[in-house]
Amino acid sequence: MFDKRLMKEITESRRYSIGNVVLQWLGLCVNVLMMYAIAFLITAVWSGFTNGYVLAVCGMIALGALPARWIITRAAAYMSFQAGRTVKKTLRRRIWQKLLHLGSTYAEQTRTAELVQTSVEGVDQLETYFGAYLPQLFYAVLAPVTLFLVLVWFDWRPALVLLVCVPMIPMTIIAVQKWAKKLLSKYWGQYTEMGDSFLENLQGMTTLKIYQADAARNVKMNEEAEKFRKMTMRVLIMQLNSISIMDLVAYTGAALGMLVGILCYRSGSLSLTGCLLVILLSAEFFLPMRTLGSYFHVAMNGMAAADRIFAFLDLEEKEKGTRSDLDGCSIVLQDVSFGYSDDREALHHINMHIPEHSFTAIVGESGSGKSTIAHLLMKQRTCENGTITLGGVPVEEVAEDTLFDTITCITDRSYLFKGSLRENLCMAKEDASEEELWDVLKRVHLEDFAAERGLDTEIQEEGKNLSGGQRQRLALARGLLHDTPVYIFDEASSNIDRESEAMILEEILHMRKTKTILMITHRMHNCKEADAIYVLKDGEIKESGTHASLCEADGLYKEMLMQQSALEQYAGGTYEA
Repeated sequence: MFDKRLMKEITESRRYSIGNVVLQWLGLCVNVLMMYAIAFLITAVWSGFTNGYVLAVCGMIALGALPARWIITRAAAYMSFQAGRTVKKTLRRRIWQKLLHLGSTYAEQTRTAELVQTSVEGVDQLETYFGAYLPQLFYAVLAPVTLFLVLVWFDWRPALVLLVCVPMIPMTIIAVQKWAKKLLSKYWGQYTEMGDSFLENLQGMTTLKIYQADAARNVKMNEEAEKFRKMTMRVLIMQLNSISIMDLVAYTGAALGMLVGILCYRSGSLSLTGCLLVILLSAEFFLPMRTLGSYFHVAMNGMAAADRIFAFLDLEEKEKGTRSDLDGCSIVLQDVSFGYSDDREALHHINMHIPEHSFTAIVGESGSGKSTIAHLLMKQRTCENGTITLGGVPVEEVAEDTLFDTITCITDRSYLFKGSLRENLCMAKEDASEEELWDVLKRVHLEDFAAERGLDTEIQEEGKNLSGGQRQRLALARGLLHDTPVYIFDEASSNIDRESEAMILEEILHMRKTKTILMITHRMHNCKEADAIYVLKDGEIKESGTHASLCEADGLYKEMLMQQSALEQYAGGTYEA
């Protein structure tokens, strides 16, 4: 079982694998020398040989071989470690580079949980493949040939019997390989599915608790775990059965070689030293191949993981944009259609013009396609029907760095990382000065919070030690620090208190003087001051115009406005049309 592509991809580990094989072969030579010395000493004692100098030399060789073998074994283990380390570093670098090349659209082609499992557990399996299995594969071929050449000098018959019996072990391996590959492929499939389910349940634990659905999910998770346990047991049964067969072949072959050696000694064609050497080295014929067999199942697991790694590395990379010659920062959508699946379009023939230095709002009910427009503008999804231009250049032709230097997208899911307040802000501008940091915090009304705790105060993962309003305002501060010509606010004021929402809206209205603003919202009162409002329903633009003109039209916008007004008044809020 030898994968040419793996060898081609991981060229850096070759020298360590070769070094491992050479060291194991040297260890074998030392072992042969030690066994010969022991056989000679036994023969000398049996025959009454009295040359003290010769006996002393043989004794020193036998004893000296022990530390020599220890040193060689340690060196081989180091080579194995280096080979595995190189493989992990190389493959994970390749996976990371591929992820960067795919960009923000990677989620269209692969699942995040599966990618994490493949790059962690899968790569670890390949560490064993390169660090242990591959060197053992070559050594298992080299060792029997070397031993045959040694024993053939004493008598060709036991040497030949041992050599002929050795291939029976790889024949056993080949016999189970096809079955094992299918089984391990199913094993990895169930492993990644269970990982996906576990990650999803973990991330949604709060929601499950709120709706008391955690018990049902627990039952389902247990069913998946039981299914995976049964598959694991099938893999272990296959491994144990094949190992038992290999042991039977190895012990039978070694016993047969010893028997032929003893018969040759009895017939007088083999000396006592030669007979003892055959007995002592018979197991050495089969041990390398037997060890290879024990690595076989780990290697098969690694091969199954490699299939998934290469499937990811072989994902088609859409042609990346390279243009940076934007003529301003106006945005135009012309006849844009998009669907997350073939049977339903999320956007249908959208035409939209967002002029430079303007405030444009997109409103509509949930599922109307509002956020999909933001995803297409940020190239998180690929627009395949129609054209979207930024500064007169099709978005797909715009270089990624240029796109992110031009547009900042702030959503209700903007991620806050574990670290300090300063570190979260400086992601937007690495060399930001203290004055700049305090300025943006003041603009989003977080100055008092930061002054009380300091810029180095610890922010927990996802900002869990902050309120919803503080998280949104900190995300806004980070976005302001990025200072790009275009800002997209995708439900950036949803799920927060009125005070924080009013503050964010105030900052947006202030920014409209110098920036191009696109606000995506279902909160109608947030877009009263917009230069243009597009009303979406079922993926289509139903109306467009200013707040005043749309109210006068007495259409969908007015209807949605009145419904929201009634709901807010019912909830005790106020609203001004």
